[in-house]
Amino acid sequence: MLGVSFGLAVTIGGTIGMGILRTPGEVATQLPTPTLYLGVWILGGVYALLGTVSVAELGAMIPRSGGWYVFVHRAMGNYPGFVVGWSDWLSTCGTLAVIAMVVGEYTAVLIPGLAGRDKSIALVVVLFFAALQWRGIRWGSFTQNLTSLLKTLIFVVIAIAAFAFAGKSNAGTPLPAPHGFALFGALIIALQGVLYTYDGWYGVIYFGEEVRNPKRDVVRSMFGGVLMVIAIYLVVNLAYVYVLPMSRLAGENFAAGAVAKEIFGAYGDKTIRVLAILSLLSTINAYTLTSPRILYAMSCDELFARRAARVNKGGTPTVTLLISTVVALLFIFRSFEQVLAALAFFFVANYAMAYISVIVLRWREPDLPRPYRAWGYPWTTGIVLLGSIAFLIGAVISDKRHSLFALAILAASVPIYLVVHLLSSRHHKRS
Repeated sequence: MLGVSFGLAVTIGGTIGMGILRTPGEVATQLPTPTLYLGVWILGGVYALLGTVSVAELGAMIPRSGGWYVFVHRAMGNYPGFVVGWSDWLSTCGTLAVIAMVVGEYTAVLIPGLAGRDKSIALVVVLFFAALQWRGIRWGSFTQNLTSLLKTLIFVVIAIAAFAFAGKSNAGTPLPAPHGFALFGALIIALQGVLYTYDGWYGVIYFGEEVRNPKRDVVRSMFGGVLMVIAIYLVVNLAYVYVLPMSRLAGENFAAGAVAKEIFGAYGDKTIRVLAILSLLSTINAYTLTSPRILYAMSCDELFARRAARVNKGGTPTVTLLISTVVALLFIFRSFEQVLAALAFFFVANYAMAYISVIVLRWREPDLPRPYRAWGYPWTTGIVLLGSIAFLIGAVISDKRHSLFALAILAASVPIYLVVHLLSSRHHKRS
């Protein structure tokens, strides 16, 4: 069984990834003053913390493995649950593939003899972690604890080195800050990047029935994890602003690399790539653990093949792990950037569905035991729900192409759901 240390590790491992290395440059382009720049990272952290306030109630109350799907299925029924599970599973598999490809790209740069073999390296990485998880949750848990600890130390070292060894940035050429409606538009775009970077703060909800004491440990893991992520992000971004002038940070595709060059000179690029690879391995392990459990929960509720609910002696849902691994490998073999960009639209939609689930279950099942009740309900839940809706509206306005594609994926779920429902009905008749 899993404890709080695993909950913290999977939260840190699944949240802190490429976002904090690359996104700061995009955020600084939209909000090119230190106050606005740091302010939006604080705002993103507050949003994640308020989300934790509400989702922790669901996690402690419904201790099942499977993530968002479990809550929405309980509150709203089969089809809404299926859509949330389907989109969450696909995006997790796709994100796993993308991160593995980044590891392959960085490894090929560090080892010239592997040049041009990015995808082969990514394939090996995905297969390695799948084989590791196949042995059982204890191996997965140990690996997650170890790699997340290493990841935390890496970012702490980067921040300390930035303040200790790099000179304070000169002001450079001040960039004009947006005002009025332009500021609102820039804030929405910047917040998209920040929320993508914070995504993962709920990691432990995918392992509810495997946690030793879910009524207590899920809540502790969620709050401890999100507070640690917020602290790390703020310290790292303070280091970025300390070392780089805003005029240079804005538009920087690899902010961590630019800071590393200031600290380590000519060795900066190689140093940060090695650290990035070590950091990303933790994220890959977290997603390899997560994706099979979404499909497993759907299988238990007969929204996927019932046979896929098999679990081996080590506690691993092997059938869904195999399917998830195959899908991740397919993402590596082919370019699915458009699909991933569209699925990114769903992650805030899944947040919103979870917040609605809190409200629905409070109304429909008021007597259901709640070991933890959302602090400040209904105001805290209402604030993050309205924030999620506003974010989705802003995303549609600022990125119509990918938003429309996301709606097409949603429409595609209808015939898939009908086929699954038909097959499930036939299985019941035979049995």
